Amino acid sequence: MESESGTESEDRLWVGWFLGDKGNEYFCEVDFDFILDRFNLTGLNTEVPYFQQALNLINDAFDADDYEEREKLEVSARVLYGLIHARFILTSHGLEQMLKKYKHCDFGRCPRVDCEQQALLPCGLSDVLSTDTVKLFCPKCEDLYKPKSYRHINIDGAFFGTTFPHMFMQFYPHCIPSKSSQRYIPKIFGLHMHDAATLARWQELKRREMMKRLLTYKKRGELQE
Repeated sequence: MESESGTESEDRLWVGWFLGDKGNEYFCEVDFDFILDRFNLTGLNTEVPYFQQALNLINDAFDADDYEEREKLEVSARVLYGLIHARFILTSHGLEQMLKKYKHCDFGRCPRVDCEQQALLPCGLSDVLSTDTVKLFCPKCEDLYKPKSYRHINIDGAFFGTTFPHMFMQFYPHCIPSKSSQRYIPKIFGLHMHDAATLARWQELKRREMMKRLLTYKKRGELQE
C-alpha cells in the first residue's frame, strides 16, 4: 500500500518537485511560457541528450507509467532545466524572482568580516556546461566565494552564467551596497608593521618565485649554462 506522502509527491509537477528537492534552493521557478517558447531553447538540443524527452518530462508531458525511462531521463531534465534557468534569470521576470531570493539571503551572506553579512548572488565562471561549479558573488567586496553547503558546492556554474549577478545590479541599482572603507591592518603587540618589513617580505617572495621559474626553465633545457 502506497503512503499518502508518496502519492502526493508523484502528483506534483516536475518543476515543483525539482525546486523542492534539497540542494536546489538557488533555483527559481522558470515560467512555463518561457520553456514552451522554442526561441528560448535555441541550441540546447545539441547540449542535452534526449532533449525532447527531457523537455516533455519538465512540462509533465511524459508518460508517468514508464518509470525506467523516466529515471534515465531525469539527469537530462535537470541539466536542461538548469540551462533554461540561466537564460530565464536574465529576463525581467526572472530577475524579479531572484530579487526575492536575494532579499531573503537564500544564497547566503559574505564571510568577509568588513562586508557585514552582505547578501550574495550566484555566479558562474563559464557559460559552458561542466566547466566549473557555481560560485557566490559579493557585490560589496566584489569577490567570489564557494557555497558553504555540500548540497550546493557541486551545482554547475552554467546554470547561472557569468552575466547574471552583474545584470542584476544594473537592473536593481538600489541593491548596490556602499563599498567598505575599512581594511584590516596587521599589528604586532598593537603596533603597525613597518612598511620596510612588508616590502622586504614581498621582495623575498618574488625572489623565491623567480628562482623556481629559473629552475623550471633549466630542467626543460630552455636556459643555457
